[in-house]
Amino acid sequence: MNLRRSLEFASRPAGRFFWPRGFPWAGRFIFFLLLPLCGLGCRPSKTEQATAGPVWFEDITAKSGINFTHDVGTLGRYFMPETVGSGAALFDYDNDGRLDIYLVQNAGPKSTSVNRLFHQGADGKFSDVSAGSGLDVAGYGMGVAIGDINNDGRPDVLVTEYGGVRLFLNQGGGRFIDITKPAGLDNPQWATSAAFFDYDRDGWLDLVVANYIDYLESERCFDRAGQPEYCGPNSRPGTVSRLFHNLGRVASATNHAVRFEDVTVKSGLGDLPGPGLGVVCADFDGDRWPDILVANDAKPNCLWINQRDGTFRNEAGRRGIAYNAMGGADANMGIATGDVDGDGLLDIFITHLTEENNALWKQGPRGLFQESTAAAGLANTAWRGTGFGTVFADFDQDGFSDLAIVNGRVRRGTPTGGMAQVIPELGPHWSAYGDRNQLFANMGSGKFRDVSPENPPFCGTPVVGRGLACGDIDGDGAMDLLVTAVASPARLYRNVAPRRGHWLMVRAIDPALGGRDAYGAEVSVQAGGRRQVSWINPGYSYVCSNDPRAHFGLGPAARVDAITVLWPDGKQESFPGVGADQLIVLRRGQGQLLD
Repeated sequence: MNLRRSLEFASRPAGRFFWPRGFPWAGRFIFFLLLPLCGLGCRPSKTEQATAGPVWFEDITAKSGINFTHDVGTLGRYFMPETVGSGAALFDYDNDGRLDIYLVQNAGPKSTSVNRLFHQGADGKFSDVSAGSGLDVAGYGMGVAIGDINNDGRPDVLVTEYGGVRLFLNQGGGRFIDITKPAGLDNPQWATSAAFFDYDRDGWLDLVVANYIDYLESERCFDRAGQPEYCGPNSRPGTVSRLFHNLGRVASATNHAVRFEDVTVKSGLGDLPGPGLGVVCADFDGDRWPDILVANDAKPNCLWINQRDGTFRNEAGRRGIAYNAMGGADANMGIATGDVDGDGLLDIFITHLTEENNALWKQGPRGLFQESTAAAGLANTAWRGTGFGTVFADFDQDGFSDLAIVNGRVRRGTPTGGMAQVIPELGPHWSAYGDRNQLFANMGSGKFRDVSPENPPFCGTPVVGRGLACGDIDGDGAMDLLVTAVASPARLYRNVAPRRGHWLMVRAIDPALGGRDAYGAEVSVQAGGRRQVSWINPGYSYVCSNDPRAHFGLGPAARVDAITVLWPDGKQESFPGVGADQLIVLRRGQGQLLD
């Protein structure tokens, strides 16, 4: 049996390996030996000559004004952090109603390559406003988390790095100041993804930071041919995710700064190390208290369930999301969250290595998860890749969440000791790590169709993809994408999917908390005989912060009949219906309180 036929069996149900009757053990050994060497994505029996369909995204990077290239510094050291970062943020830092962009560099603290802030003008063009913003810092940058930590109505910025975190307070007027030390944030580990959320429901945003391995810079790793290669997560022990409790404003601070307390140990998160790469905070068990999901690289995932007393308990195993369907731990990286089948429950998608399968866990009954990758049509794909950033969003606005993934290998995808075909955009070093991105259309009830071959602007060119941020960048109600890639330009993709349905964008804010976005709120709408749910928190995907507004694709429904908001403290309000195709702002206290 040839390798192509073997790959057909490798892509069958549940994303695991099933062998034909009588297939020799020697052949199985050869298959596993060759699988990692399949270059830029081995293909299963499904061909790439899919029925031609519409393109969903166009690359508008050049005409948008975004001019940013990710820098990893000096090549040749195989310094592991350069292949793990970096991400980006979509956020409205000046509250003018338009999303701005923040991009992270990775070349080290002595580099002239600094993180960049781009402001979106009324004409939709972006201008570089980094100089003098306070955000133009250099370092081994990884990711970004956005949140209004002092309830003044202005979003603040947390940057994660190899070796620490930095917290920047938004002063208004496009100026930020570093308050990391006075705020009490001390995280000397290798920080990756982070998220703000209010775990004790006191009205102040707390912070969780996923930390990776205890990396030893002097360590050297090699491939099977003895050539230098990037080390993997199992080369060193993992480190714990850290939890910081927001104590509120410091009375003596003139800049309205806040103070955080490190509660990692007493909360329980210190009981179990990572290595963590992705993190999402949401109510996973339905008790109206936010929990923490950490995607651990080559280790079981952690689902920290909020015990409502300041402590958390890891219940990933008994809730079905710690391991894959075969009981093993995959290389878990980015996390997408959304209701893929319309049952009102939060489902989870986590990206993995090329040699594994990305995994979809559907929730049901509430609080329990079951891997449903194959049943959803996500196991047999046009090509494979090592996934990092990933999002669920309704790109064609038919009422069902679609899926996007950015890919890029962490080890060379060429025959042992061989040379990769050089891709001009990547150069001789990174060409061996390039993968093509992927895009899947939700056909309804959580069944997906691979539309990657039909979307060459987003999926056609190999990149070493890492960050994927999602949001309505141009204000037309459709979700656009921002991609970051190792040693490559950041790229902005505008949603141009034809025949899109109606839509509604919802911003939920609490005037009593400075008018900040209500992180942790659940927004549900009733339209066209269906109920849809969206969760407000921009911290998902991988090392990225996304549009904090809830987006709904409504299909043919030209009106929303009713809206309900479950606020972060567990109280509910209903709001009257509205016409479709608009952005609305829901303010707490202006709806009808529900029991």
